[in-house]
Amino acid sequence: MTTPFSFSLTATDGGARSGVIDTPRGQIRTPAFMPVGTAATVKAMLPESVAATGADILLGNTYHLMLRPGAERVARMGGLHRFMNWDRPILTDSGGFQVMSLAGLRKLTEKGVTFSSHVDGSKHFLSPETSMQIQALLGSDIVMAFDECPALPATDEAVAASMRLSMRWAQRSRDAFGDRPGHALFGIMQGGVTPDLRAESAEALTGIGFDGYAVGGLAVGEGQEAMFGVLDYAPGLLPVDKPRYLMGVGKPDDIVGAVQRGIDMMDCVLPSRSGRTGQAWTPRGQVNIKNARHQDDPRPLDEDCTCPCCTGYSRAYLHHVFRAKEMISGMLLTWHNLHYYQQLMAGLRDAIAAGRLDAFVAEFHATRAQGDIDPL
Repeated sequence: MTTPFSFSLTATDGGARSGVIDTPRGQIRTPAFMPVGTAATVKAMLPESVAATGADILLGNTYHLMLRPGAERVARMGGLHRFMNWDRPILTDSGGFQVMSLAGLRKLTEKGVTFSSHVDGSKHFLSPETSMQIQALLGSDIVMAFDECPALPATDEAVAASMRLSMRWAQRSRDAFGDRPGHALFGIMQGGVTPDLRAESAEALTGIGFDGYAVGGLAVGEGQEAMFGVLDYAPGLLPVDKPRYLMGVGKPDDIVGAVQRGIDMMDCVLPSRSGRTGQAWTPRGQVNIKNARHQDDPRPLDEDCTCPCCTGYSRAYLHHVFRAKEMISGMLLTWHNLHYYQQLMAGLRDAIAAGRLDAFVAEFHATRAQGDIDPL
């Protein structure tokens, strides 16, 4: 018998929650950060290396995988898990956000979106039905409903029209998803930064019924203050007994603030993208390893970090290989960043379970305020 998808809360502290999502491919401890493996790989990392950082789940992307290598090819290769050698859960984005970012290369109608590939200019069509079909071929454990996400700032009229279209698409996504034991479908709340529109969206989604709910349409240009303003009330509009996923977030302080406000799952390209551009995240903030101050520094990025980057390599070495454009630079810094993000999530989970989240958050901000370690 297939293990059902389920979510159980284990502790709360203020608005924050910790829990466990059970799937046939394993458990996801929440709050969870999902590394992004857009095209069936977390850039600069082996799958076993990603697992070693503590990640329970990865994110893949419908838009990119449908263009290359193609969902049908992935299915012939045994599905996305086997194709990319990752045996833990995978969530796939529906492709709506990527199609939104194409701007002049797309045509939006009630049926769906016709767009030109950024790879070769070929024409494609995505709709709620085709997005569900592609995600089924990929074999993802958590499927996202197809939605339309407007960039902010936008007029209330534009945001309302987009949200209501997304709610109609949410019903079509639910209908097309069908009955797939062991797999989950998440709906996506839209509505910009307008409380009434967020409430209308939440009501529509809960009326349809999903296995989890995402807060979409944030981290698209509105700024942290506005994002937190929405998160002060939006998670509370969603069912208590279902996971809540904030899409595309973010920086460590974004994550901490989102968890305080009741978010259970997050994803972002930032730790891997930063690693490839010489940026390292530490408890004391961001380190730019290409700066000359590091070229003679024998110390690790973080003396308290247990990742392979920090236990085996100096800042001087990391500075050298970045300047020399060696591949190991992105590999080591990405491993460190993903390790730091997963340690942050573990710290948040432990603090919620112990009822000391406020103290954890205060220490988090105090440590960051100190800045990077002093130069030698």
